Amino acid sequence: MIKVTIKCFSQVKYALGTNELILELDSGTTTSKLEQLVREMAEGKLDDISLRVAVNQKYVPNEVELQDGDEVAFIPPVQGG
Repeated sequence: MIKVTIKCFSQVKYALGTNELILELDSGTTTSKLEQLVREMAEGKLDDISLRVAVNQKYVPNEVELQDGDEVAFIPPVQGG
């Protein structure tokens, strides 16, 4: 098992009702699997939103395997107006 911290911003924060989660995951969990889990937790509120993924404050362009203690951020598109 590994433990990761998830930082939630903007729509992700509103969908999950928190700005941070700490989850215990199976060893070998990838960013894609974690994103799928987060989307399931959001109960459809993130279905039409593309998310960028950062691990330890660096954007990752592809799926990566998470390590114990990693900090993962799911960042929706920038909004403004």
